[in-house]
Amino acid sequence: MAIRLVLIRHGLSSFNSKGLIQGRTDASLLTDEGYEQARKAGKALSKISFDKIYSSPLVRAAETAKTIKKTFNEEHNIIFDNNLLEVDLSEWSGLKINEIKKKFPEIYPIWKNNPENLILKRNDNKTYKPIQELFVQARNFMEDILKIYLNKDDVNILVVGHNAILRCLILLLLGKPVQGFRKIRLENASFSILNISRKDNSFKTQIECLNQTSHLNKNIPNQIGDSRIFLIRHGETNWNKEGRFQGQIDIPLNENGKDQAIKTFEYLRNISFNKAFSSSMHRPYETAQIILQNIKDLKIERIDSLIEISHGLWEGKLEAEIREEWPVLLKNWHDKPEEVIMPEGESIKDVSERAVEAFDKICLSQKVNDQTLLVAHDAVNKTVICNLLGINYSNIWMIKQGNGGITIIDLFNDPQKPPVISALNITTHLGGIIDSTASGAL
Repeated sequence: MAIRLVLIRHGLSSFNSKGLIQGRTDASLLTDEGYEQARKAGKALSKISFDKIYSSPLVRAAETAKTIKKTFNEEHNIIFDNNLLEVDLSEWSGLKINEIKKKFPEIYPIWKNNPENLILKRNDNKTYKPIQELFVQARNFMEDILKIYLNKDDVNILVVGHNAILRCLILLLLGKPVQGFRKIRLENASFSILNISRKDNSFKTQIECLNQTSHLNKNIPNQIGDSRIFLIRHGETNWNKEGRFQGQIDIPLNENGKDQAIKTFEYLRNISFNKAFSSSMHRPYETAQIILQNIKDLKIERIDSLIEISHGLWEGKLEAEIREEWPVLLKNWHDKPEEVIMPEGESIKDVSERAVEAFDKICLSQKVNDQTLLVAHDAVNKTVICNLLGINYSNIWMIKQGNGGITIIDLFNDPQKPPVISALNITTHLGGIIDSTASGAL
């Protein structure tokens, strides 16, 4: 039993197009471009059978939801939920960034660098923390969703909202990492998918993708940083397809894996990569070679510390075979991976330490306008992404990394600005909206 949440930010609004802060004002309306974005989003999602549609009642979100709904064959009543209202920014609404900087020079840096602790005043002169209040809304919304749907059969739920409230929903489901608000982004009419499943008396979350924009004829989100890293998982191998634990056994790409790499090359053909790194194993290196086939003179630096986790005695085995010999250890690997060292293998802590160290060195080598390709493995990528989000490596199951999936990280020269995950696990170039790559055995 699982809930698939598809989160959509509203289309381009009049305030977005003018560069105005919106907040909770309802004076910002959907533009013609915003309606077109909503139609494209609806068309892309039309093959998914949704059980419920929820939307913020603010006009720009409500119109986005209504426009998307028109593309569906099923009849749906949209549930307008006040818990999906956008952040209340009080007197900031309707102002441009430069105006806010001038009028509120002492608190604007808090909004940019630590928005969870921003304090504003309402019209009644009472102070409040807008992002903290928004997390309460997100919690109330998710409590209602879990109460209604978690014990039912698999359901698909569409949620149409706003930039800040949707980010808070995502971060809440990640355990609310400290200062996480500025570490992810959502563009107009982008979609993000989260899978929620029952676990004992609670639930577990998996982020399948964040900030997908390919349905808008925009393969990747606009760059916001000084440089960019494209973190990609290698293409499929036969062992991925069979569900075998491969780890550090150097299994090559199969034909589908090579095709995935070719499709990734085609998807990213307009990116002028000037740096390239890979795990020293063959499957990611071959994936990188295919992606860079038009940039012959670019050397791919192979890094030993980015190789896949060692599964030890589990390598080459199917999960069913491992369950026969190590049933408790396998269960612990799925439930508490941070407590497991595989027989004659590694712990996820070991992988995280070496992978994050290697990634940090790559980040330090970045210069303005660098476009860097980095191809590695499932566990390696997951631990790097956990570290970027500010969550512990024990949460690797929260992160989806499909074969050939693309994650985009924007980096800033300003040391006060953390790296931003501008997109996570783009796989639309390999199939439909839902990640249909091999689940593998990790």
